[in-house]
Amino acid sequence: MHKDKVDESILEFLRKDSRESFVEIGKKLKLSESAIRHRVKNMVGSGTITKFTVEEGGGQPEALVMVSADSSIDTSKVSLKLTKLNAVKKIYEITGQYDICVIIQAPSIQEINACIDDLRKITGVTDTNTVIILKTIS
Repeated sequence: MHKDKVDESILEFLRKDSRESFVEIGKKLKLSESAIRHRVKNMVGSGTITKFTVEEGGGQPEALVMVSADSSIDTSKVSLKLTKLNAVKKIYEITGQYDICVIIQAPSIQEINACIDDLRKITGVTDTNTVIILKTIS
């Protein structure tokens, strides 16, 4: 499916606040609720939107862990192993000094630390650099 500027705008509104109603999005874009609903349905059908999800907030501590992977092991295999850790929320394969960036979120710093300990034990992880996220701006 070809996305136009209206579809891109709808996606941006949903990224910022997935609970925003089709009526409110329609008002902002000067379209009817049914037009917005139809476009979202088409984006779901075409695979542009693949899922709707809930992200928990609640002020839980987060950490960003930069991971170096052993060059003799496929990075995607290391990433797949990282998905098995409970506190891991996002995994990015990246370029630069490190190969993988992992976002960890848990109810306590102790649980984040336990997750990092488990992460470091994964075959293929050769080095990590961890920072605790103090404040999210946007």
